[in-house]
Amino acid sequence: MSHSAEPLPMSARRSGPLKGEAQVPGDKSVSHRALILGALAVGETRITGLLEGQDVLDTAKAMQAFGAEVQRVGEGEWVVHGVGVGGFAEPEGVIDCGNSGTGVRLIMGAMATTPITATFTGDPSLSRRPMRRITDPLELFGAQVTAREGGLLPLTIRGAADPAPVLYRTPVASAQIKSAVLLAGLNAPGQTVVIETEPTRDHTERMLAGFGANVTTEVTAEGRVITLTGRPELRPCTVAVPRDPSSAAFPVAAALIVPGSEIRVPGVSRNPTRDGLYVTLEEMGADLTWENQREEGGEPVADLIVRHGPLRGVTVSAERAASMIDEFPILSVIATFAEGTTVMNGVAELRVKESDRIDAMARGLEANGARIEETRDSLTVHGTGGLAGGATCATHLDHRIAMSFLVAGLASEQPIAVDDAGPIATSFPDFVPLMTRLGAQIG
Repeated sequence: MSHSAEPLPMSARRSGPLKGEAQVPGDKSVSHRALILGALAVGETRITGLLEGQDVLDTAKAMQAFGAEVQRVGEGEWVVHGVGVGGFAEPEGVIDCGNSGTGVRLIMGAMATTPITATFTGDPSLSRRPMRRITDPLELFGAQVTAREGGLLPLTIRGAADPAPVLYRTPVASAQIKSAVLLAGLNAPGQTVVIETEPTRDHTERMLAGFGANVTTEVTAEGRVITLTGRPELRPCTVAVPRDPSSAAFPVAAALIVPGSEIRVPGVSRNPTRDGLYVTLEEMGADLTWENQREEGGEPVADLIVRHGPLRGVTVSAERAASMIDEFPILSVIATFAEGTTVMNGVAELRVKESDRIDAMARGLEANGARIEETRDSLTVHGTGGLAGGATCATHLDHRIAMSFLVAGLASEQPIAVDDAGPIATSFPDFVPLMTRLGAQIG
């Protein structure tokens, strides 16, 4: 769905037991990176299982604009003929990244050390998200940035003609910042070093190594130190994209809160930097069984069996936040159906996602009868084992907010509606058909 399309209201109502297999889409984070690194390699990269949501499709178009050949050859199957590190051409038009913070930030990093100029824009939601956290380190490489007041999109980057390697300590736990710096470091001589005090998802490091870059990670007293040697010739490879644990969270949550449910979710990524939600659910007493654990495309995956059962409130530490940052909205829904209080700490980063996700979830859950408390960096849900429902929730152009409230409606006493389900297409275009096949009452 285009970010300029008309709103798509939708509602969900109490459903019978959910049963069957949930074939969730490919991992969004891995999909973005596969396209970008394929475009920076020399030769043909083949990608299977690519997420074909709007966010990733916008990244594919951007890689074409920078001179790579990008072609869809089947469902989830794509071929990228790359131009090599430093080989990006100057795009003729503006790079529109739609709703994707990951896409725009990684692409800015990938082009910032090539002497070309590119202008980036996005939808109203993306245009409100902070970009200085990315452009500040890119300027250290020698890139020049012109942005709207507050460092917001639309912005223009003039890539560094003579880039210098950078040592950068990330100011907040963000895989996007780390990845943008590492991608910029590809075309800088010498070694680019990123130090993060809290570990974040490591898909970029894994995939850089898979494409032949010299990248190392060391755990020190300062934190995780990632060192990349610049100017490699990246070799093309085949990337099998695992299924997205963040997308899997929605049918998993639905099965946990709808009585009598049992579903299977095959091939879910078990990357340890992405498993915070599932660790938390097990602490809450969730009935989760992992089977057939294996490795695909350099990422650990497994099949997940989920059964409904009683849940209890827990406290989630701030140290776990980075490994489940996208899953807090749906966790807040699960927490309303648990018995007792769930406290989520270290979640300030949610306020600068596609929306202020703390505020959006707090207001929507309160409107549907939940008792919520929030601070800038925490969200507390007082679970009572159920939810009254009956209200319409604002999604603020945020796909995860929309899906979270629709899942809540499947187990609430009264239906729950959202004002716009259209943004779901950015990450999970098959969400409604998939949930309907399981038995969910959404429409």
